[in-house]
Amino acid sequence: MRTAPACLSHSRVTITPALRAAVDRLDHRSRHQAAYHFGWITADGAPTSADAGKAVRPALALLSAEAVGAPPEVALPGAVAVELVHNFSLVHDDLMDGDEERRHRRTVWKLWGPASAILTGDAMLALAQEVLLDAGLPTAVPAARLLARTTRHLIRGQVQDLSFEQRSHVTVEECVDMAAGKTGALLSASAAIGAVLAGAPEATVAALALYGDQVGLAFQLVDDVLGIWGDPAVTGKSVHSDLRSRKKSLPVSHALNQDGPLSDELAAWLTTPGEPDEEELRHVAGLIEGAGGRDWALAEAARRMVLAEDALRGVELDAGAREELLALGRFVVDREV
Repeated sequence: MRTAPACLSHSRVTITPALRAAVDRLDHRSRHQAAYHFGWITADGAPTSADAGKAVRPALALLSAEAVGAPPEVALPGAVAVELVHNFSLVHDDLMDGDEERRHRRTVWKLWGPASAILTGDAMLALAQEVLLDAGLPTAVPAARLLARTTRHLIRGQVQDLSFEQRSHVTVEECVDMAAGKTGALLSASAAIGAVLAGAPEATVAALALYGDQVGLAFQLVDDVLGIWGDPAVTGKSVHSDLRSRKKSLPVSHALNQDGPLSDELAAWLTTPGEPDEEELRHVAGLIEGAGGRDWALAEAARRMVLAEDALRGVELDAGAREELLALGRFVVDREV
């Protein structure tokens, strides 16, 4: 059985030629910016080998085909498609969040402007569907339908996330629903699309999708903890990065919905204008932790991982691929917190 890092390495090596071939279909300007975003070239067009990300979603897609007894090549169009959708969302996220760097390189919008970032992201999104529909498989249409529905839910999650910035109160249920769209939906589709392309039974596809959905929620819960208390050397973000933007993340929403002076003070702070200093941010992080936000988020992440693992054990799957999916889920979620 391969380790999770070995699965990710295999995924990157497997999909890169097909991903490059897909990106080559784009117009010159979009192709250049997409290739830069993927870390294949510098801004000037010189070949390079920058960090292109972990390729978690393609790895899930390839493993989901193997889990139902199909060769991983069956899932290759799905693996490329989910990676394109993921990166479409990253290019747009960077613009919406005003992030000037991703993986220690300037972002597409920062180099070429907001309009170019929007168009490059749109091009990758459209290309994802084209890659699937050109696969020549009878199962390509249901796979494309899955990806289209997934993209709609991903965008719904993004819309909710933006709307929360304008609201003084967000329930935990609303925040979980947002995370299920923004993060869980594409991981869910990634864990199922290989099985869809392989023509697996609906119950098996549903179990794989549930696994991906729960891994996605667990990942977001841990990511939100790291966004407040994470070590910048591990996260690549500044300390208290999510608090600095007054983001109503999952630990924050849990803390807000508790009764008591800590929650009241946190709610008042979230509506206070101005740039907080480090001492203020440390104090607010203490309010969230004191109101149970950190402990709840980590416990809920662990609970979601149990649900994910139970989903895989509830259907007949290739034993080796199942174990690799389980290991990959744990690897994605179990980061230093």
